[in-house]
Amino acid sequence: MEVTDFYNFAVKFLTSWYGILFGVLAIYCTSIHIKREKFKKKHGTKEPRPYEEGGFLGLHLAYDLLRTKRAGESLDFAMGIKEKYGRTISAKLFGLRVIGTYEPENVKAMLATQFNDFKLGRHPHFKPLLGDGIFTLDGEGWKHSRQLLRPQFVRDQVAHVSQLEPHIQTLAKHIQKNKGQTFDIQELLFRFTLDTATEFLFGESVHSLHDSSIGLSDSNEWSGFAESFDKAQRYLGTRVYSQVAYFFVDGWDFRRSVKQVHKLAQILVQRALAMSPEELEEKSKNGYTFLYELAKFTKDPKILQDQSLNILLAGRDTTAGTLSFCIFELARNPSIWEKLKNEVYQHFGKDYDSSKITFESLKSCEYLKWVVNETLRLYPSVAINFRAATKDTTLPVGGGPDGSYPIFVAKGTTVAYSYYVTQRLEEYYGKDADVFRPERWETLDKLGWAYLPFNGGPRICLGQQFALTEASYVIVRLVQMFPHLETKDMREYPPKKNCQLTVRHQDGVFIEMGV
Repeated sequence: MEVTDFYNFAVKFLTSWYGILFGVLAIYCTSIHIKREKFKKKHGTKEPRPYEEGGFLGLHLAYDLLRTKRAGESLDFAMGIKEKYGRTISAKLFGLRVIGTYEPENVKAMLATQFNDFKLGRHPHFKPLLGDGIFTLDGEGWKHSRQLLRPQFVRDQVAHVSQLEPHIQTLAKHIQKNKGQTFDIQELLFRFTLDTATEFLFGESVHSLHDSSIGLSDSNEWSGFAESFDKAQRYLGTRVYSQVAYFFVDGWDFRRSVKQVHKLAQILVQRALAMSPEELEEKSKNGYTFLYELAKFTKDPKILQDQSLNILLAGRDTTAGTLSFCIFELARNPSIWEKLKNEVYQHFGKDYDSSKITFESLKSCEYLKWVVNETLRLYPSVAINFRAATKDTTLPVGGGPDGSYPIFVAKGTTVAYSYYVTQRLEEYYGKDADVFRPERWETLDKLGWAYLPFNGGPRICLGQQFALTEASYVIVRLVQMFPHLETKDMREYPPKKNCQLTVRHQDGVFIEMGV
């Protein structure tokens, strides 16, 4: 066979097979299209309003998301989208369709009534740090995690507020050293909650508040843990925002931080595994420790490490952020601070008495509850969240000119929702929805899925009572020890917010606090 003949034969052969493959692909895509059109017609869906500023393949939207995130303005950017486009939009991000919604009914569908139609879809984003834990898994893996962890958060386990007091005393030393001058309390609160969370989880505190400025040693095996954990979290936050392009957010700095966190976690897990059942039981008599209790149910070191780090991430940052925003607002609103002080003095007195501050008595403080609720309303810890459709499905509202029709959600589509926006809707909270006013909770009723600071449905936060109890206890003790609170911070309001996995002030919370 001559070269020319062979060439012609090869071209025909390849062309025919490419033609067949192209034909098969075209038939497949057409069948999918027809199937979906029938599905849409059956369910009466209409398209949500398209986001018109995303640019080619949604690259401009991706740029805006990262730009506003760095500037501390991502949540205000979300508010702006709602004001301009309504409560539900469709957009392109890196060429893929995404949906954004602030409708309580749509969130209810994803988290509860259509729970099996959606998944987290963020396992590869989180896995380097958190492994296979309750906040990274879907399906059977998540169910197993939930069953394993649920017994660890019964009321008796989260009700021992006296364990917080030694850390409160260390926090107080840092406040006292400022002698009534302006300081950043947010930085202290994040160290405080890291100390309390690690003691609750591992039986040993990292004592990140211990330093030479208050005469306490900071040299222990946990040195560097806080910095590494914070850095790794920042990377995770950017990986989540990057969606399908998450793998670009990697590198030596990220991996080094993860390695440092894992190294220390492994040491503690091995200590727990080395204990006999009798030793674990004896440890339980000295106070509850999450890792020791979990070690009674499983001896798998990976499960112990992954679940512990998952709970640490959730339990530390959420409470610290809530406390920071709470004190930020109290310092700006002296009348609310005075009203809160009066209630604390009425219930607990002006001096510490461990017999008075209990799980039950904290829950009975009505105005304190209103203050915490209002903080969580305006500044939910997880302000933006995501779900991915596991199959072709629908959401109840958001389609059509008035947003009243169901919308079609194709399999694999990411749906973003923001409770920062939802919990500021005037329909539920009135014309002053952007104002910090705890008194609104005296009459608020039947909010349903319009108030959801701890998630909802099967994935509702297991540590909800733990977080509320710790936050309430800290507020009460600060009121008792430091009745003077004010701020001279004249920066713009609302503040810039650092939106990573959880939300905190972009530039710190600068206050004056004293006796």
